[in-house]
Amino acid sequence: MILPIVAYGDRVLKQEAEDFDLEKKEKLKSFISDLFETMENAAGVGLAAPQVGESVRVFVVDTSPFAEDEELDDEEREELKNLRKAFINPIIVEEHGEEWGFTEGCLSIPGIREDVYRQEEIVIEYYNEDLELVEERYNGLAARVIQHEYDHIEGILFTDKLNPLKRRLLQKKLTNISKGKVQVDYRMRFPVKKR
Repeated sequence: MILPIVAYGDRVLKQEAEDFDLEKKEKLKSFISDLFETMENAAGVGLAAPQVGESVRVFVVDTSPFAEDEELDDEEREELKNLRKAFINPIIVEEHGEEWGFTEGCLSIPGIREDVYRQEEIVIEYYNEDLELVEERYNGLAARVIQHEYDHIEGILFTDKLNPLKRRLLQKKLTNISKGKVQVDYRMRFPVKKR
């Protein structure tokens, strides 16, 4: 089922999410399916539970659209092509490497894209869809997509990582997004009703 994506300004996007109750296996399976369907409908590469109004520690990623980048080496292209999975109750246990910039956007903040600096490598521990606890290492674009979605379950938006001047310059656009004054081709839920 395609769910409406919560727009910038909704309180759920700024809350630290709670662990998902792993006893609710059927609900989890259905919810993950809905997240993937919603993400694909909006042409995204990642979607976190808070972005559909659920303050739980679950997100999905599908980095295959990045695999078309001709500047990538074969190994990274292959990793991106095959990274389609759900992360349940994840914890980033390590981040290292030099910070590097990349232009990011967000389905909850349509029409705004800015350079964000993140460390190049992470180690993440999470439950997979079979509820097995795994620990994996990611780098480059794969790490970045995971870090972006992980920030969502921590109550952090990519705009929070911009310098104060850049945020002030974007404030009018952000306010308009919260009021629904934005063109999108997917369903959204806006925190401020139009008058």
